[in-house]
Amino acid sequence: MIGVTRTIIVKSVKLPRKVFKVFVELEGMYRNMVEQLVMDAVKNDVKSFIRLKAFEYKEMRKLYSKLPSHYVYTACQDASTRAKSFLKLKKLSLPKRNYPEVKKITIWLDDELWKPNGLTLIKIATHKGWIITWLEPHKQYWKYVNRGWKLRSEAKIKLDKKNRQLIIYLTFAKEVKEHKPEGYLPVDVNENNVTILTDGIAYLFETNVEKIVLGYYYKRKEIQERYDKVYGKLRIKKKALKKLKEKKKKADIKWKIANIIVKKAYEKQNAIILENLGKRVANKMIARIKNKQLRHRVFQASFRGIQKAIEEKAKEYGISIIYVNPRNTSKLCPIHNAPITYNKSRVGKCSKGKELWHRDVVACWNLFFKALRGDGSDAPSPSKHNLDVSHVPFGMNATHDPIEINKSLWARWKFLGGIQIYHKPPYHLGTNGY
Repeated sequence: MIGVTRTIIVKSVKLPRKVFKVFVELEGMYRNMVEQLVMDAVKNDVKSFIRLKAFEYKEMRKLYSKLPSHYVYTACQDASTRAKSFLKLKKLSLPKRNYPEVKKITIWLDDELWKPNGLTLIKIATHKGWIITWLEPHKQYWKYVNRGWKLRSEAKIKLDKKNRQLIIYLTFAKEVKEHKPEGYLPVDVNENNVTILTDGIAYLFETNVEKIVLGYYYKRKEIQERYDKVYGKLRIKKKALKKLKEKKKKADIKWKIANIIVKKAYEKQNAIILENLGKRVANKMIARIKNKQLRHRVFQASFRGIQKAIEEKAKEYGISIIYVNPRNTSKLCPIHNAPITYNKSRVGKCSKGKELWHRDVVACWNLFFKALRGDGSDAPSPSKHNLDVSHVPFGMNATHDPIEINKSLWARWKFLGGIQIYHKPPYHLGTNGY
């Protein structure tokens, strides 16, 4: 069994001014407490929540005696997390300041500071006593409630001062049974597409991340030049930049493609094969790139981001992930183990067998065979699988070309009810569906 947790954001109803003022006061006291705790933790090189609580509890209780005592516990948890992160960066000489700055504050709550009251009400302990507030539940909230997810004891709240609402972070947990894989589904993540291999056929999902990244790159540049020239370096420029939705659009692509891939793997009871990209993959990729724009594109392409979304979604369905070495996956022919020559195209020719291979298709096949050979997994031997192709003229073209699925189709997954991947090739490659 695998323990899976998910955090759902729910807003409260609009609160009366007097009630919301209590939460503003609570936030102010909590902020002061976290700021002082972070300073002391960094000064004394304390990373542990237990040590920080032991050192600071009595003093904090004296200073903030009106607050329920458990706010000291949660503030220590919050501060120790911030201090640990800062001290880690300090070792790398990355921070410009000697102490971390507490800019945004989120109030941490444990089971003594908040209680659910049914499904649409919660009560929160404050310095003015318990306050009951209604929630505005949405579709995603009800999905987790109705599918057997259990609400955990911890929660967090932020204040939306413009609308006088609480933004509440609720954590749901569930035990999921891990399935024994009956097959393997390789996934190759690229800048402008994600390619999968199922039933011996490659499906290429267009993502067009390059267009999104470049579009917002020029949009930001235009805003910066215009506002610097007309208004100078003021807050108005920051507000204009905050309205851009690049992060939101990329997140939408990331989670929708992860949803499609994991549901397909669950349907086929396949394990998902991913490239083991390691840490700081973008830094390694740009090491020899001098073009400033290309470096920006690589950093913003979020190769690991899509992989992490697939990993997180796979946990919900009990699907196992296999990681393999990405070395030469698109450079070697899986039949002859010979180099593939690309002439400024995504289609190349095997230097030995002269077969034509699409770059993303050959990457998927090589990922699949690496997993079968036990590179990072306990997968069976590849001896039963035959990848050799027909030597009849034009008989191998359909095998090596992916089925391209336009972004306008798969990105509307919610409205179309999903894309049915049922296409069968004119002949099969090997056995067991490959």
